Amino acid sequence: MPLTPSLGGQPSFFVVAQLFLFREGRRGKAPTPMDEFAKKLSDDELRAFGDLIARLPPPAPPAQAPDRKRFDRGKALVEGRNCSVCHNPDFSGREQMPRLANQREDYLLKAMRDYRSGQRIGYGSATMPEELAGYSDPALADIAHFLANFPSRAAGKRR
Repeated sequence: MPLTPSLGGQPSFFVVAQLFLFREGRRGKAPTPMDEFAKKLSDDELRAFGDLIARLPPPAPPAQAPDRKRFDRGKALVEGRNCSVCHNPDFSGREQMPRLANQREDYLLKAMRDYRSGQRIGYGSATMPEELAGYSDPALADIAHFLANFPSRAAGKRR
């Protein structure tokens, strides 16, 4: 589904935290269908969903080779920031930081735009809006392209 994240392989803590934010109506400024769904979940159900999703396999890289110029531009932009510190060098995510590797490109771009604009809120931290401040839409699109196609097929890595 367009603009919907791939959930497989997300860290359990991240999933629980996101479901909690949905349940409490604190995930974004505009209500979503997930807010209504999550309102019905108990803490035990949040943890069960988190554990289940963490055990699902993460998505493989897209079948199509990435656009090399966009991929390289995105890689250079990511390497100039702290992305791999919080999200791990392989962008697998950890604790409350999501897996970004091989996430849907359209979703990554939307999420980054929402963080940059303040439309999407998180744990009360300004980390993501600060990290994304100053990036143009074309730069965010290149970052999304790089992450969606990570690891590089050109490097011979495939899952």
